[in-house]
Amino acid sequence: MRILLFTGKGGVGKTTTAAATALRCADAGLRTIVLSTDPAHSLADAFDVELGPRPHQIAEGLWGQQLDAGERMEEAWGEIQHWLRDVFEWAGVEGIEAEELAVIPGLDEIFGLSDIKAYADSGEWDVVVVDCAPTAETIRLLSLPDVLSWYMDRIFPASRRMNRVVSPILARVTSLPVAGDEVFGSARRFYDRLDGVRELLTDPAITSVRLVVNPERMVIAEARRTYTYLSLFGYRVDAVVANRLLPDEVRDPWFDTWKALHAEHLASIEEGFAPLPVLRAQLAGDELVGIERLRAFGAALYGDLDAAGVLHEGEPMRVVRKPTGYELTIELPFADRDDLELGRRDDELLVRVGPYRRAVVLPDSLRRRTVSAATLRDGRLKVTFAADQHEERSTPKRKTARGR
Repeated sequence: MRILLFTGKGGVGKTTTAAATALRCADAGLRTIVLSTDPAHSLADAFDVELGPRPHQIAEGLWGQQLDAGERMEEAWGEIQHWLRDVFEWAGVEGIEAEELAVIPGLDEIFGLSDIKAYADSGEWDVVVVDCAPTAETIRLLSLPDVLSWYMDRIFPASRRMNRVVSPILARVTSLPVAGDEVFGSARRFYDRLDGVRELLTDPAITSVRLVVNPERMVIAEARRTYTYLSLFGYRVDAVVANRLLPDEVRDPWFDTWKALHAEHLASIEEGFAPLPVLRAQLAGDELVGIERLRAFGAALYGDLDAAGVLHEGEPMRVVRKPTGYELTIELPFADRDDLELGRRDDELLVRVGPYRRAVVLPDSLRRRTVSAATLRDGRLKVTFAADQHEERSTPKRKTARGR
């Protein structure tokens, strides 16, 4: 079972790359489904077929789907949607406006996670290819398991208990529709469907993220930040796709400056993202639309590589025992010291990089230890946890070695 997530800045060609990869996997005999979590769907346009909110067969062994947040809201969160609609109508918003406002922003990401988990658990597919939204939305998608887990474990139970106490009082003093226990129950049941999704998406044998970039300075800069944020949340990037490179056949002098810039940016991509493999795709002479054009694009992109394989093995986070204690290493490529904040709260290590924060739940071996040092060097955050007194007393080997 493999899950491949494609993301990149809007307009870099991630939909084309995801579609071509899915088709190549299907041509290799793998049962493949490709789905789009981007609210501005273009997956159907890439294949030149009609796609809807349910899996639709595109080619032999290949199925496709585009999420519809409104329809999924009705199915999965019917009680919540009805309550929200009542709230908006109570506030004076009626008709279609209340219906539209009841679709909460960010639901595409939540339903996308739900579908990925369902397809992985079904046993019906060998490969799930995800055409993600542009990078900011993708980071939100992949940070949701952490955020939802934190909320459901800490805030949700207290909110539910508080609602049971306050609801009868509010019902006496106001006509505002109050969320009943069925609304909280609906949220709980839907969250349970996501149970284990983080473990699934951070399993390096199952899930890989592939970054699609163009040879442009701003695009590369955003891809570097995305790589950092993905590593922060424990997601494995196994390849970078350098798309729309000017081919050598273009010899018009007008393009000389562009070719020089592309060569410079490609060198920075290969150097900056090393040791990740960089897959190259030339700028096409026409639109990459339809199965045959996508099949040719996939063949040129992957060559002899297995499109569904793990193209690079890495380890975003690891714990190593040292003579003086334990060292926790988190890979944060391209992270800057000025953007990094580190804190500790009970059994969690709080790491903030730029606008994104992750609460790293520490393993049992580290929870009772204090942080003695932290350094960020060469894209690696190293946090040292001091040894406890028992360990210090039980390490006589070092003293014996000095005696010699």
